[in-house]
Amino acid sequence: MTPVLLLAAEKESAQVTEWAARIGWVVGLALFVALVYWLMREGWKWRGTLQGDLPELPVTPDETGPERLTMSGRYHGSTTAGQWLDRIVAHGLGTRSRAELTLTDAGLDVVRPGASDFFVPAAQLREARLDKGIAGKVLTEGGLLVVTWEHGDRLIDSGFRSDHAAEHNEWVDTINSMIETNSREGAER
Repeated sequence: MTPVLLLAAEKESAQVTEWAARIGWVVGLALFVALVYWLMREGWKWRGTLQGDLPELPVTPDETGPERLTMSGRYHGSTTAGQWLDRIVAHGLGTRSRAELTLTDAGLDVVRPGASDFFVPAAQLREARLDKGIAGKVLTEGGLLVVTWEHGDRLIDSGFRSDHAAEHNEWVDTINSMIETNSREGAER
């Protein structure tokens, strides 16, 4: 046999003898990860405290009128209007979830299993558009339906993505048409 093959055949892995050091590193890493998670959670709670001046979210009225549009999809969160990274977490608006949207003459009803539902009265709707991102979620251009609405003294952008993205354009057109009609009727009064 050649000497190179003999050397390769004789090599063995070194025995692991420092179990205490390895266990110490694993425990240290686990504690570090737990600390980072705890700090993130505290930051989320602090952001909610800072946004405590946001009024309670409206609930769906008993009579909303006939449905104009419905959509199943995902709710990706809400931000301060025009500031796509300034997430609003107060009253559960920061919680991502599945969502069922229903647009009626009364407004936009957002039903979220596992998170708090909310209702945007038609008079509070300000704009609907297609966008590519909202805090923590970036999609292709036009992949996100963003609805701007007024709540208290704030303008809020809420991002939704339909299970069928082709629906987004119809939602934008219908909501903006509703807003124009409501503005015209308000100006005539």
